[in-house]
Amino acid sequence: MLIVTHTAAEAIRTLLDSAEVPQDGGIRISMAHQNGAQASLELAVTPAPMEGDEVLEEEGVHVFLDEVALVALEDKSLDAEVHGDEISFGIVEQDEGGL
Repeated sequence: MLIVTHTAAEAIRTLLDSAEVPQDGGIRISMAHQNGAQASLELAVTPAPMEGDEVLEEEGVHVFLDEVALVALEDKSLDAEVHGDEISFGIVEQDEGGL
């Protein structure tokens, strides 16, 4: 199952506060449209999960995963780097522990 690091949880909380999302809101990670053979993940702030999403709650934040992202990220961690007002999220192997 995807692990959300403490840094990522803080970054998500900051995003949700600035977007004025309801308490049950969170971020949604989904598979983007495929570009040729390449597929990518999208991260978006959302007020609620979509039908079929897996809901993770870690450190008081919600992460919604679509079915494809759930499988792709089952052994990964969501981490973040914060530089001033800029937040960068990254997916890392669970044993790496950082970006």
